Amino acid sequence: MVNYVLVAGARLGSWAWDEVVPYLGAAGHGVYPLTLSGLAEKQGVPAGQQTHVQDIVDEVERLDLREVVLVGHSYSGIPVGQAAERVGDRLAGVVFVDSSVPADGEAFASSWPDGGAMLRASLAENGGFWPVAPATHFEDHGLTDEQIARIVRGSTPHPGATLTEPAVLERPLDHLPATYIKCTLGDPEPSEDVAKLLGGEDWRLVEMDTGHWPMFSQPRELAQILLDAVGEDLRLHACGLLPGHDGSGAVRPPDNP
Repeated sequence: MVNYVLVAGARLGSWAWDEVVPYLGAAGHGVYPLTLSGLAEKQGVPAGQQTHVQDIVDEVERLDLREVVLVGHSYSGIPVGQAAERVGDRLAGVVFVDSSVPADGEAFASSWPDGGAMLRASLAENGGFWPVAPATHFEDHGLTDEQIARIVRGSTPHPGATLTEPAVLERPLDHLPATYIKCTLGDPEPSEDVAKLLGGEDWRLVEMDTGHWPMFSQPRELAQILLDAVGEDLRLHACGLLPGHDGSGAVRPPDNP
């Protein structure tokens, strides 16, 4: 048994994992979706980037979790990557879901082509928050209209300081036991910093033929990859939750959909 701590990307809360949680729980693992400070039900809580790192560390320590797999989606790869080295021997692995990865002294905004100038302008215009994205932002990512509406409806403005403050790492991430999930729809190649990390012995790449929000577009396939990340052959097939899994890492459609 491992304990998954699931952290969704910018503007999202723990609710974003609602369709993934049952699959992991049915396989016998602990599952702890986490809302970061300033988002969703925690709106109004002041937050910088280190607040989000501490949110994750505090959750692990508060629940006294062991054999922890930290899962960071999109922006949240930044605090998850930092938290991973701070939870010590509690850590079993890290999964980055189509995410940014932290580098010491660099901010989330630093990786943007314009160095984050457009993002900082948006923060200045919106009281220090990154506003909720319009529905058009989610088009061409393998999402249904209903899924897009759900994301937009549940999103909240994101605390800007978390995006512009630098990461703090004692050493590079290449020592972590990590899986990087690349969602290839529209953007098939990992970024340069991720590609460098994937060159190490402890990182592996898994591709998903979907867009940037796989917890909505392909939740059961994502659950399979999260289980594979800790070397477990999915037991959900026996539970009837994932019909068609053949043990190869692929998920076939059910015979009678």
